[in-house]
Amino acid sequence: MKRSKLGLLGLGLGLAPAPVFAASGTLDLTTSGVGYIALIIFTLAYLLVMGEEKLHLRKSKPVLVAAGIIWALIGWHYVQAGLPYETADAFKHTLLEFAELMLFLLVAMTYINALEERRAFDALRAWLVRKGFSYPALFWITGLLAFFLSPIADNLTTALLMCAVVMKVAEHDSKFIGLSCVNIVLAANAGGAFSPFGDITTLMVWQAGVINFQEFFVLFIPAAVSYLVPACAMYYFVPKTKPGGVIENVELKRGAIRIACLFVFTVITAVCFKTLLNLPPVMGMMMGLGYLQFFGYFLRMTLPGSLARKRAKAEQRGDQQALKRLGGVVPFDVFSRVQRAEWDTLLFFYGVVMCVGGLGYMGYLAVLSNFLYLDWNATGANIVLGLLSAVIDNIPVMFAVLTMMPDMSHGHWLLITLTAGIGGSLLSVGSAAGVALMGQARGHYTFFGHLKWSPVILLGYIAGVAVHLWLNASYFAIHS
Repeated sequence: MKRSKLGLLGLGLGLAPAPVFAASGTLDLTTSGVGYIALIIFTLAYLLVMGEEKLHLRKSKPVLVAAGIIWALIGWHYVQAGLPYETADAFKHTLLEFAELMLFLLVAMTYINALEERRAFDALRAWLVRKGFSYPALFWITGLLAFFLSPIADNLTTALLMCAVVMKVAEHDSKFIGLSCVNIVLAANAGGAFSPFGDITTLMVWQAGVINFQEFFVLFIPAAVSYLVPACAMYYFVPKTKPGGVIENVELKRGAIRIACLFVFTVITAVCFKTLLNLPPVMGMMMGLGYLQFFGYFLRMTLPGSLARKRAKAEQRGDQQALKRLGGVVPFDVFSRVQRAEWDTLLFFYGVVMCVGGLGYMGYLAVLSNFLYLDWNATGANIVLGLLSAVIDNIPVMFAVLTMMPDMSHGHWLLITLTAGIGGSLLSVGSAAGVALMGQARGHYTFFGHLKWSPVILLGYIAGVAVHLWLNASYFAIHS
């Protein structure tokens, strides 16, 4: 949903700086019956998403239906108004932007699944268990890694990686997994807020030219404060025990390290496509999927020789367990990894993008921006928009602000960048990281499990904003 609200220099790299949602349409539908019905439909769909834990209804279903109804309402109204071709172009534009998002996420998920199949996370889990880290130590290790990796690897991808580690280490300890997922979402979103590559919204602001590359890094301390305040509060509720399970030695499958290197090279490719060639980074990611496919071909072609060598060594040692294990080895299949992607999450993204895109086309985002910046003030507006991004998603919020392009100081532009980045942490559905982990840690990390920590997360949000207003006060005198 958001954050990127898929963060590889990741999702955060962003998909294109081009608006993800269509601008307001020719007709203003904000005060029409069609507009009101669309708002009701979207609200009902979101209520069903929030009730996923109790209803056992996958979150993609209500938003897929809602998106169809909203655009059908728009199309019907425009046909009746004698403008039958207007909505098709707007929908195709929104669909194209989602396609870039989905393909970007699909490649990232495929690599993560490939690393899991090669037992990379099993090996990391075994290493952490052997080191004897307690749950409190693991809480901080995964949180801090998420905070410092997300500015480079994007908040979504970082969250997925850290969640995979937590689930491998804690296994069936649902309480610790749920708490750690909240911590990871907080850390990944905060870390993505002070880097142009950490989130889609930061990339949009950077490429719009309102904030220079180096200016983003003045948000490091405010972002860190926004994470550490709630993390310190949650720390006292972490079980003061060590992970269960038997200490084991895990052998990485052939090619695991090389796949990890290909993943990094894929990220570099995506960055170069954007920064050097001014092409959408999704092209680099899809090229990276080709790297993985070629390497998968290499693994399949060389598998017989590799098995023969390993079998000969096992026979010399008399290792019957190794011989049995080698007998069950199957060739690496890239497409089986694609199949295991979290499709419910990807379809949920589609539904949300289309729903909010439809509401934006009706004119609701423009109305909101006009009210906040013309009838109110920039500081209050940017703080409220950050809170609102937890529900609506930070991408349309940031797009609305950039479309409005209010006359704000650099300090205010940095403020909206910060609040849009960390505001999504208030709800599990408020960021791409949160939405993705709800799918990855299904049953452990839930909407209501995250919601009970919202008060302390809000304290962190307030603290981060206050630190920015104080520490970066000089930027509020500089107008763009």
